[in-house]
Amino acid sequence: MIVHWRKSSHSGGTNDHQCVELGRLAPGIGVRDSKDPGGGHLSLTVAQFAALVEGIKRR
Repeated sequence: MIVHWRKSSHSGGTNDHQCVELGRLAPGIGVRDSKDPGGGHLSLTVAQFAALVEGIKRR
């Protein structure tokens, strides 16, 4: 499966190195460091990702 990684539309653009990238995985959502795309990723279920986003919004 090919994963299409993307940065947030709120990032500073292609030269913004302080960003994470998201990719849709078969079991859920992948999150990786945009500065090290070959360094692996964190796999989250859709529910875990939703909880992460809600936690960030509350802070």
